[in-house]
Amino acid sequence: MSLSPTRTVLENGVVCLAKATHATPAVAIHLALQAGSMYDPPDKVGATWLLSRVLDRGTATRSAADIAEDLDSRGISLSITVTRHLLFVTCTCLAEDFEPVLALVGDMFINPAFPEDEIAKRKTEIVTSIRQDEDNPIVRATETLMSLLYPDGHPYGRKTKGSIEVVERIGRDDLVALHAGRFAPSTLSAAIVGDVEPSGAHDVIARVFGGWRRPVPKAVPLASPPPAMSRRRVVIPMMNKAQAEIAYGFTTIRRGDPAFHAYRLMNNILGQYSLGGRLGDTIRERQGMAYEVHSGIDANVIEGPLTIRAGVAAENVDRTLESIDVEVARLIADGVTAKELEDSRRYLIGSMPRALETNGAIAMFLQQIEFFELGLDYDERVPDMLRAVTVDDVNAAARRSLDPARAAVVIAGPYAE
Repeated sequence: MSLSPTRTVLENGVVCLAKATHATPAVAIHLALQAGSMYDPPDKVGATWLLSRVLDRGTATRSAADIAEDLDSRGISLSITVTRHLLFVTCTCLAEDFEPVLALVGDMFINPAFPEDEIAKRKTEIVTSIRQDEDNPIVRATETLMSLLYPDGHPYGRKTKGSIEVVERIGRDDLVALHAGRFAPSTLSAAIVGDVEPSGAHDVIARVFGGWRRPVPKAVPLASPPPAMSRRRVVIPMMNKAQAEIAYGFTTIRRGDPAFHAYRLMNNILGQYSLGGRLGDTIRERQGMAYEVHSGIDANVIEGPLTIRAGVAAENVDRTLESIDVEVARLIADGVTAKELEDSRRYLIGSMPRALETNGAIAMFLQQIEFFELGLDYDERVPDMLRAVTVDDVNAAARRSLDPARAAVVIAGPYAE
């Protein structure tokens, strides 16, 4: 059964995505603004993260306490998330609360106050969080890997939270300027899923956001990452930790590339399907060297990363890296089997209904197809697109992007060269 969502656009550019479901009297609200961390000023990396932490701390007419009390009285937990491209505000409310809750969130988007005392509190929290990240081998390995794949200050390679030094000098004026430059109706999409008809959702969105006027923000160029010419390796000694974290990766393709589903299946076979694919079978199950090992692909607006992560005892780091190299090389040289492809295809097709069981998951899916311009019938087309992928397509994807001699490798934990 297809989702069959509706899509309408307000005069000011706000996109309204809606899907009615009536299993429960609840509504998922999912707002996405093209104001992610890539829009941080180069000298104020972390500004968007700080803005996201104070967005709900008061508006022109509501104090932070007013907002918290309103949400608490309705039993609502508001989530604000920042990715490279987008800032998300999400929550689920009762259908009867839909309009007042959306009005509250709209007020936060349009009229944030950014109180100085709240900024100071949030900056303290972020500094603490950054210090915790600096003591976390998983975060250190992952962030360093991204800086290797996307070097020289590339937005994909920067730390979303920024550094302590920079965060401490970001001021209210910086947040006001960032909000004025990036928050605009033309960059907003609202996905509403639940016990409200699409026409009703559109009307409420129009009442909340229809009068918002802001110029279309300037486009920010985003370069493709440089091709890797050699293997890069960084070791981050953290001798007080119980295990080492390995992050290993490559840049791959854009989300809009026609080969995306071949890459998706390739990744599934390599390190995602059935407890970690080939990597999990070899490194964890057969050799017993890793507590966890898996791969993931994040095709994006530009060429996104394929990353392999493993958590291992320090004495197993070298053997684990050797095994990863062997599995990657084997995938390139020998390719995948017809059975592996069919098993992975069935898994991905079969997992789609389970992945869209909740209103919130559907809303997130609608935002993805909107951002990447995949089409409202994308959920209907995915199975056929996966069925169309051949063994040769998957093998070509592996040969195009994978090569142990050009991998970026980071080891963080109780390990030294």
